Amino acid sequence: MTDDLSVFVYAEPVVDIHEHHMPEILNDRDVGLLDLFAQSYAGWTHARPYRLSSEAASGYSPPVVPEAAGWGDVAAYVDRSGSNAFVQTLVSALTDLYSLGEAGITRENWESLDADVRRRHADPGWPEQVIARAGIEEIITDPFSDPLLDARVALGPRYRSVARVNALALGWHPDARDHNGNSGHAFARVLGVEVETFDDYLSFLERFVDTLAERNQVALKSALAYDRGLSFDEPDEALARQAWGRPEPSPDERKAFGDFVVDRLCALAGERDVPFQMHLGTALIRGSHPMNAAGLVERHPGTRFLLMHLAYPWSRDLLGLAFVYRNIWLDLTWAFLLSPSHFKLALHEAIDVLPDEGRMMFGGDCWHAEESYGAVMLARHLIAEVLSERVAGGYLDGEGARRLARRILSENARAFFRLS
Repeated sequence: MTDDLSVFVYAEPVVDIHEHHMPEILNDRDVGLLDLFAQSYAGWTHARPYRLSSEAASGYSPPVVPEAAGWGDVAAYVDRSGSNAFVQTLVSALTDLYSLGEAGITRENWESLDADVRRRHADPGWPEQVIARAGIEEIITDPFSDPLLDARVALGPRYRSVARVNALALGWHPDARDHNGNSGHAFARVLGVEVETFDDYLSFLERFVDTLAERNQVALKSALAYDRGLSFDEPDEALARQAWGRPEPSPDERKAFGDFVVDRLCALAGERDVPFQMHLGTALIRGSHPMNAAGLVERHPGTRFLLMHLAYPWSRDLLGLAFVYRNIWLDLTWAFLLSPSHFKLALHEAIDVLPDEGRMMFGGDCWHAEESYGAVMLARHLIAEVLSERVAGGYLDGEGARRLARRILSENARAFFRLS
């Protein structure tokens, strides 16, 4: 039964609900081995690509790839950080896709692998081949460099996207930017909305949400955990209005503005039946605990919240929230890349705790197709292991395990995002 279940999980198609596939990276024709490491979560072992509030301002800056790369640059990943799960997953994917054999990436083969990576990426069809090999049927991407991107037009018919709202919550002034350098006022100009007053801005928020379908966008997404804490207080419109038009509002005014905008977006999402995704855990870790978002979720019972990453490292707290608030669904993305061992424990507990089987879904959360392949294959492996353990222990029978696998791999995502 265990072998049969594993074969089933590996054969089922996946609806991948979370990637960062963007044209400038996915379609880059000049990609080498070190680019794959630097533009992946393996790169985070070298440098955290976002700033803490105590650090100097900077945008997204992945580790720099040396112009004259050597084995030492590769070894810094595969040897020095070789036990890290991010590195392990990417190396496993490259070993499989580029037929490296049991030795993996070595001093002897890295240069030939680099040449093969460059040859493959020169072929415009290579990313699609990798995605198809992973068994991914549909992809929802978060193109944070261009949150208004129509991914279906830019990347192909397999794609839809989400609209990241960070810049909207920081839009008290035209010069205000989120951690990716995006401006809410710039979005308004693209959408043809003239914004002079606070009330104009509120009208723009409606336009932003009401035009999602025109851009093949299926949800709103908050990654504000990289810009501020996630404690969203009861809206204080008077204080929020005090921030308007000021280059440097007070901390209280900034928070009130962001709280008000996020609350308004959640209300609009509920009225329009648009999901609202939220990054939880890690990031600006002092403010990213899932309990910080409980008030927002409770104030909007008609809004469908997709809470992300199992809120690592607070997965148990998130499961408690999802049991209490029945407008919560869980995006398992990234949790299995961060820690496969923790993910297995959390998935076991999620099976126990969640009120029904329609609550879980996942994606790769990656930039390049190779890392997406590795992430999806790792997720398949871990889901198969957990479900096999449940069958072996008598908690699920074979049909129940297959039913739950189908739901996690594709059916829940199709239902949640209203995919045809």
